[in-house]
Amino acid sequence: MIDAEQTIAAILEELSEEYDIETSRYTIADQTFTFTSVRDSYALLDRISPEEFVKDEQMPYWAEIWPAAVALTEFIIGELDVAGKKTVEIGAGVGMASVAAAKMGASVTATDYSEEALRFIRLNALKNSVGLNTERLDWRCVTSEDRFDVLFAADVLYERVNLLPIVNAVDKLIKHEGHAYIADPRRRLAEQFLELSFENGFSVKSYAKSFSRGTQKIPVNIYRLSKSCLEDG
Repeated sequence: MIDAEQTIAAILEELSEEYDIETSRYTIADQTFTFTSVRDSYALLDRISPEEFVKDEQMPYWAEIWPAAVALTEFIIGELDVAGKKTVEIGAGVGMASVAAAKMGASVTATDYSEEALRFIRLNALKNSVGLNTERLDWRCVTSEDRFDVLFAADVLYERVNLLPIVNAVDKLIKHEGHAYIADPRRRLAEQFLELSFENGFSVKSYAKSFSRGTQKIPVNIYRLSKSCLEDG
């Protein structure tokens, strides 16, 4: 325990020198989590050079915890049975859904395009006493031959150019009988994503959820993509 606490303290100190970080506590069902994230992801924009942006057009959205990630985490804990299943999260950000899945007994690989995100994921896994793997993954070019029972993603349908690559990534990463759960705050682009999913042979089931912050209630849809007619429990 002392070693883990020392490791966490060292990582926190290192990250706090580079970022304006905050730690938030969430209680979901009977599970309590703490997650460290960046206080304001938009403050990181000045770190991206014009050359880097032209190359990747990657915004630092990974750095915050978004409502869709919280809704997906609540869904994983309250409505899914992931114990013993092999799962992957794409665009994992600071790893909220991945940590929750690991807490519920899944074998988890958390991925993000940003190497910086992976540092936060590893920290949050340690803080919540779970084990998981982290890998850098570009959903535009999935080369892994590994296949998973369940794929998770939260708030990834924010750019039209990403929609088909995400569908293709899901197709490459889940087993034939597997499922993908994509949480989205009901953006209009989600309709185009669903159309592309149908065109590529997926069936889709939608779950209407929400995220509450004070008096504000943010609607979130979770879309289950599947190529198998089998129902999960």
